Amino acid sequence: MLRRALRLRWGRGPLGRGLSTRKGGSTLDWTGKVPEIKKKIQSFLPGGAWNPLYDTSHLPPERTDVVIVGGGVLGLSVAYWLKRLEKQRGAIQVLVVERDHTDYLGVVDDRPLDLQFNPSGYLLLASEKGAAIMENNVKLQRQEGAKVCLMSPEQLQNKFPWINTEGVALASYGLEGEGWFDPWSLLQGLQRKVQSMGVHFCHGEVTRFVSSSNYMETMSGEEVTLKRIHEVHVKMNHSLEYQPVECAIVINAAGAWSGQIAELAGIGKGPPNTLQGTKLPVEPRKRYVYVWHCPQGPGLETPLIADPSGAYFRREGLGNNYLGGCSPTEEEEPDPGNLEVDHDFFQDKVWPHLAQRVPAFENLKVQSAWAGYYDYNTFDQNGVVGPHPLVVNMYFATGFSGHGLQQAPAVGRAVAELVLEGHFQTINLSSFCFSRFYLREKVTEHNIL
Repeated sequence: MLRRALRLRWGRGPLGRGLSTRKGGSTLDWTGKVPEIKKKIQSFLPGGAWNPLYDTSHLPPERTDVVIVGGGVLGLSVAYWLKRLEKQRGAIQVLVVERDHTDYLGVVDDRPLDLQFNPSGYLLLASEKGAAIMENNVKLQRQEGAKVCLMSPEQLQNKFPWINTEGVALASYGLEGEGWFDPWSLLQGLQRKVQSMGVHFCHGEVTRFVSSSNYMETMSGEEVTLKRIHEVHVKMNHSLEYQPVECAIVINAAGAWSGQIAELAGIGKGPPNTLQGTKLPVEPRKRYVYVWHCPQGPGLETPLIADPSGAYFRREGLGNNYLGGCSPTEEEEPDPGNLEVDHDFFQDKVWPHLAQRVPAFENLKVQSAWAGYYDYNTFDQNGVVGPHPLVVNMYFATGFSGHGLQQAPAVGRAVAELVLEGHFQTINLSSFCFSRFYLREKVTEHNIL
C-alpha cells in the first residue's frame, strides 16, 4: 500500500495527500508557517544573531524561506526561477550556501553575458549494438523540435573525411542550436543575476539540520515517520562558529556531496528495504579532462564527438588544441579523495580510442589536464528531482552524473514550480522523484560521457 501511495502522490497536487494523520500528529502542508523562535540567548555565542562587538556581515540571515545547499549551476538555477516566478518582488527570501570559496562579488552591469557558445553540434557515434537506441532517441528529439539528422557510415565519411568509420553503424548529428559553451561564464552570470534579484549568498558548510518528527499512518495502517526541517546550521569557512538559519524549505543541490547532506537530514537511516532506510544514491566520482595539441588534427568544423567506446573530444580554441577524456569502468574508478590527475589513464585508456577513431591523433601531445567531480547517481545515472517522501520539506536537484550543466535551466524551473505551486507545470519530471529508489524503478541514462 505504501508503494501505491508513493506512485499516486505525484498526481494529487500539494505534498502529503494520500497519507492520513494519526491523532495528535500534524499535517504535511509545507506552506504552514514555521514558528518564530527567538534566539536572544544565542547572541552571546559564536555565530549568534547579534553582538555589537562582533562583525556579522559575513553570516547568513537569521531566517529565510528557502535554503539552497550548493551554489553550482543547478542550485543557482533553482534560485533564479524561485525569484523569477515569485508573485511579488521580494516575496520569497532565498539563501544559497556554498562551501567552496568562489567569487560571489560580481556586480551587475549592462554588458551582455558572453557564454562563448560554439554551435558546432554534437556528433554521436553508435555501434550495431547501439544503433536502435540511437534511432529511437533521434525520433523523439525530432518530435520535440530538435534539428538532428541520422548519418550512415558513408555519409559520415563524406562529411568528415578525417574520421575512421570502422565499427560505426550509425551517427546522429545536431544541425542547429547545439554545441558547447564556457560553464564558468554561465556560473558567474547566474551568480550576478540572482544577486540582483535579491538572493543571499554565504560561504560555509551545512553541518546540521534541526527537525521535528510526526508519526503518520498510510491508508493501509502502515506507520511512517515524517520529518520537517526547521533550522539549518551553517558552519562558516575557516572558523569554528556556526549560524542557525530558520527556514521553511531546503533544496539539496549539493552536487557530489548531496548524499552526505541527505544523511545529515536522516535520509537512509532506517531498516534495510524500507522507505526510511533508502539512501540517496549519489556520490562523488572523479573524472579527468585532458587538453592536447595535434597540428594535423580536425579543422574548425569539428563537432563534439562521442565514440561508442565512451571516449569523447572537441576542439578547444583555434590553435589545433583539443579537449576530451573518457569515463572509467566500475573496476577502474579512481579514488575520489583527491583531485590528482592520472596521466597514465590517458595513455592507456583514452588515447588508443582517439587514435583509432581519428588517425591524425596518433601524433599528439598532452598539454594540460585537470580533475573534477560528477554527482554520480549509482542507481540509474539520472537526476533526482522533487521532494523526499518522508523529510517533507527537503527537495532534490542533484545526481545528474555529468549532465547537470545541460539540464540545469529546465530542472531549476521545475523545482521552483514544485515549491511554489505544489506540482510540476511546465514539464513533468515526476519520473525522477526519490521514491523510484525504494520502488526499484530505474530511469536509466545510457549516454554518460
